Amino acid sequence: MEQSIIGANLRRVRESKGLSQAQLAELAGLSRVAYRNIEIGSATPKVSTLQNIADGVGVKLQDLLVPVRTLKRVRFRASKKMNSRDSIINEVAKWLDDFNDLEKLLNNREDYRFEELSKELFTIPNGDAKAKYAAERAREVLKLKYNEPIRDIAGLLESAGIKVSPISLASDGFFGLSVAKEEGGPAIIVNIWERISVERWIFSAAHELGHLLLHLDTYDIDEIAESEDQESEANVFASHFLMPEKAFKSEWQDAYGLPFIGRVFKVKLIFQVSYKTVLYRLSQIPGKNSGKWVWGKFQSDYRRKTGKTLSIKDEPEALHPDKFLQAPEVLRSQEPHSISSSHFVEDRLYRLVRHAIEKDEITMSRGAEILRLDLEDMRDVVSSWI
Repeated sequence: MEQSIIGANLRRVRESKGLSQAQLAELAGLSRVAYRNIEIGSATPKVSTLQNIADGVGVKLQDLLVPVRTLKRVRFRASKKMNSRDSIINEVAKWLDDFNDLEKLLNNREDYRFEELSKELFTIPNGDAKAKYAAERAREVLKLKYNEPIRDIAGLLESAGIKVSPISLASDGFFGLSVAKEEGGPAIIVNIWERISVERWIFSAAHELGHLLLHLDTYDIDEIAESEDQESEANVFASHFLMPEKAFKSEWQDAYGLPFIGRVFKVKLIFQVSYKTVLYRLSQIPGKNSGKWVWGKFQSDYRRKTGKTLSIKDEPEALHPDKFLQAPEVLRSQEPHSISSSHFVEDRLYRLVRHAIEKDEITMSRGAEILRLDLEDMRDVVSSWI
């Protein structure tokens, strides 16, 4: 057995479960030092020891023995150093392999609908104008009306041949990553940590789509530093993709008679974006309401109305988590006038698993493994199918 492979898999599994070395050692009935020596590769474990570890963390022995494919064409940037970066990449690779194996098994793969647009955009100089044009064209490819809000961004992306996966990582410096098509994607992974608002989940998905369309030539796993220009372009894309210019101006004008803060909340809820996205768009309109005045006005009006001051992480009137995915209410950043996580439901993989189980192509335990569920939760899912 290759000790480096075992050690890398142990670290990946341990970090994905949110366990320390001491906690995993206790689950496996080992001392911390004994477990540590196995993970760093200085000790060769018996098969029975590895089986105890696998049983302790609820994975198969094979998961500790088989090397995970290394992804290269990935855009994974974060504003803060991340010790779990390698572990996340490995988990994404395994998830993509499971997803693609299931699609092949069922002969059910969605065509990537942005191929031609990506080629067209490659010939256009970078900048905000390109990002706005890309957002307009992406909506046309998806057959969205000019004033149509995006109600289910995960489902919309999946219908366009982009795999979507939520992960929960305790970090306010990492919101998402994306994987190029040649690595088994295209795929978008969004951080749905409970302290990040659902509005930010949705924006992050649109932001990563922007990178896939605008910056595919920068997809390199070895690049970890953010580019301010590229981040800005992806933000402009996401803003205009979620809230088209004509529709935004129309809805803002329709709310003309409301107090300023009420107008922001109304437009925010219509397009299911953060209040910050609305303020950003207002700040881009020439005139007296532009620039810093808009942000100061909102803060002072909110403080006067609620007696509270918004922190940079707060999201007043926040969406509920089921606007993004089916999950219980959790402690998270609060967005004013909230929406729920059902606005971000990545359901295609669940659909494929159901078809495969019903056709006896895979077992229930394999379905649980693909969906990253324990067997009891998988049984609950299967029993709920009608």
